[in-house]
Amino acid sequence: MTAAATTENPAGWYLRVTDLKQFAYCPRIVYYSYCLPLIRPTTYKMEASVELHDKAASDEARRSLRAYGLSEGERRFDVALTSERLGLSGRMDMVIVLGQHEAIPVDYKLSQHGEARHYHQQLAAYAELIEEAWQIPVRRGFLYLLPERRAEEIKLTGRLRSGLCSQVATMRAMISQQTMPEPTAAKARCINCEFRRFCNDLF
Repeated sequence: MTAAATTENPAGWYLRVTDLKQFAYCPRIVYYSYCLPLIRPTTYKMEASVELHDKAASDEARRSLRAYGLSEGERRFDVALTSERLGLSGRMDMVIVLGQHEAIPVDYKLSQHGEARHYHQQLAAYAELIEEAWQIPVRRGFLYLLPERRAEEIKLTGRLRSGLCSQVATMRAMISQQTMPEPTAAKARCINCEFRRFCNDLF
């Protein structure tokens, strides 16, 4: 968190883009991460994810852009971005830059399925950060599904982006007031959650 507040970010601290994904998946993950930060364990899945992301970036640098339907473009890896307007910060796995005409965020995922809406919301947030920082339009992004070595294109439409400000405001209020939110309605997600033991109202 930053020490000083700004006019656009009056709270003076930033949420992470990954928090948007987690909030859409289950809002309690974000609550526990910020309000009870010392209880989250480092899991095997987290460690494996870091290793696979590092390997994916190394492999990507040697490949062509064919997987993204492109013949050329500048690849930028591990891109740090911040938005004062949204009060968000994030680190993008890769951005493909086509001059000043277009920038395309690419997010590596361990999942075999890219249709999950929380992944799409994360890409939409990265699109906003890129446009604010670089003044380059972002119309689409890609989820690169590591298990399948396949890129899935996502159109970053106004509908995906339109709810970002209100979602960030909701998350900030939850954290500031330390108000535990309702859990996800998809209880199957709770089975392997590292926070399951703290949600005594679920089972």
